[in-house]
Amino acid sequence: MRNKEYRVSDIMTCCISNMLQDNETVFHGVSSHLPMVAMKLAKSMHAPELVHLNIPGGVNPSSIKNASYSSAGADLLGTAEAYFPLEEVFDLSMRGKLDVAFLGGIQFDINGNVNASVIGDYHKPKVRLPGGAGSAVLIPTAKKAIIWRVKHDKRTFVEQVDFTTTRGNLWKIVTPLCVFEFRKGKLYLESIHPTSSFEEVRDNTGFELLYDEIKFTPEPTEQELVMLKKIDPYDYRSIEF
Repeated sequence: MRNKEYRVSDIMTCCISNMLQDNETVFHGVSSHLPMVAMKLAKSMHAPELVHLNIPGGVNPSSIKNASYSSAGADLLGTAEAYFPLEEVFDLSMRGKLDVAFLGGIQFDINGNVNASVIGDYHKPKVRLPGGAGSAVLIPTAKKAIIWRVKHDKRTFVEQVDFTTTRGNLWKIVTPLCVFEFRKGKLYLESIHPTSSFEEVRDNTGFELLYDEIKFTPEPTEQELVMLKKIDPYDYRSIEF
């Protein structure tokens, strides 16, 4: 399959989808269009018993076509099998029963620290960010925390974050260039997307790349691309790009 037949948003969505397993309980928050579509893709392709949780409280919504409002639209509740409110999601995670949580951040360093609070000095910041919100609870307590970020540059992946909003227990970070895996207390380069290169990842990362071997993320299959058009006709997965 040639690169021109898919986009970076398709690669990221399929990559994330393939990280999810059948029978896992998975949560996404607001402004999470790409992982929302990835969860729907997983349920449609290889994980039919995956349990989809979200901000409105809808369990396993049958449709995401009208969930456009910050990926928290009424469609996620109106077409759901059951209701599971947000406060119960945090309780579920703290009891060790939430398998995967999709979370965000602005800065990341090689030690797995996540900054979602400020850029610059905390008391006199250049930019004040939204803060940890659910990340401060879910990253330490979910079994697997997956972060996606549609920007990959040296201001995002830094030697040391300006402020540590939360740390540890990361599993994967998926960017437009690659996938990082957190292990042994460090971020390791797991795979490079077929639309990128080692040199591009290296030149846009503010810390030394650690890796065991150079691997490439699998290309989206024809079946995945067909399913993406079916379940995401409004292309929510690309909304952040």
